[in-house]
Amino acid sequence: MVTGSRPPEHSPRRLGQNYVADPNLLDAIVREAALDPTDVVLEVGGGGGALTERMAPEVACLHVIEVDERLRDELEPLARKAGNVNLVWGDALRLDLGHLAPPPTKMVANLPYSIATPLLILTISELPQLEAWVVMVQREIADRLRADPGTREYGSASVLVQLACEVTLLRAVDPAVFVPRPRVGSALLGLRRKGPGASESLARVVREAFAHRRKSMARSLELARPGTLGPAQRALEQIGRPADARAETLTPRDFERFAGALVGHGVEL
Repeated sequence: MVTGSRPPEHSPRRLGQNYVADPNLLDAIVREAALDPTDVVLEVGGGGGALTERMAPEVACLHVIEVDERLRDELEPLARKAGNVNLVWGDALRLDLGHLAPPPTKMVANLPYSIATPLLILTISELPQLEAWVVMVQREIADRLRADPGTREYGSASVLVQLACEVTLLRAVDPAVFVPRPRVGSALLGLRRKGPGASESLARVVREAFAHRRKSMARSLELARPGTLGPAQRALEQIGRPADARAETLTPRDFERFAGALVGHGVEL
């Protein structure tokens, strides 16, 4: 898991954390984010505070969520000095992000890799005012989130993110820029919102469709919702797909149309 930036002086490595050690990369992250004095930014994984310190003077408000309270000695003085940093201690996946005030308009972070995918999907759905993301993630995650239909990397996360956002690989990042050096490659990923996140019912259909990749999509849904095989096959044909199509062949837009067709064939989502 890679998170934060600048190794904290008094905190041992915890939670598998690695910190960005290259100031040029930190500056590049801020440039890619194209921060504006009116922006309200969300950073998850404040770490030693180097990215926090760079962003705070550029924005109206900076919410920093950090789970490791042993980093208080690094982050609290920084927040007091900046005056516009709201420190929130806790697990970002368990917090009610909708209560952040003012609501974030951008997310800029070196994300903890173990939570990167669910956290991005969560922020897309729960923070509708978020317009753009610039986030450091594991390269494998970056490839998965921007994958095209029909590829090995394409899956439920690809669909759920691409339904709401345009996804761009901003740059590959060498492991050498982190301390300690991770075993995996990283990437700086950009997301720009183009619409709302998937509803809970649509997200459930997408996940069920990909749950058994070796089976047809209709049969995968049947395993989660007995009695839906026939309706699912007819819904696929209605949107112009074969009845035995696999989930990875459908575009994000196809999934929206498929869910609507399922309802039309009597399936309660």
